Amino acid sequence: MAAYTYSPKGVCSINISFDVEDGLLKNVKFTGGCNGNLKGISSLVDGMEVTEVIKRLKGTNCGNKGTSCPDQLAKALEAYLNTK
Repeated sequence: MAAYTYSPKGVCSINISFDVEDGLLKNVKFTGGCNGNLKGISSLVDGMEVTEVIKRLKGTNCGNKGTSCPDQLAKALEAYLNTK
């Protein structure tokens, strides 16, 4: 199990890291952004199937940014899947 790191775009967080073990998302950590909300999201998605997290979070918008930290997590997971 190796940590994957992603640099989100258009949001307050500056880094997202996570592990994937047997298709399940583990150890999601955001650097920057809304600390409490992102800790909550990280806790909620821990142990979920990667594809289910993408399905649930992709397209989530924050204000008029056209993206959000949850949406960027979905994009990070899609990028991860594209490397496999």
